[in-house]
Amino acid sequence: MSYFLFLFGGLGPTELIIILVILLLLFGGSRLPSLAKGLGESIRSFKQGVNENSGDDKDKS
Repeated sequence: MSYFLFLFGGLGPTELIIILVILLLLFGGSRLPSLAKGLGESIRSFKQGVNENSGDDKDKS
């Protein structure tokens, strides 16, 4: 939850709605779920990579 607040802490509800409307206009309603799924998978794999690298540093000490 704190990560979400870090990313969107400066944006209010009005700005988020405007961004979502722009995304809907650019990509259309049918492509948004696949884009969101791809973004979620990318974030998940990035977090796994960061966790693997942080574990490597502990082993070297």
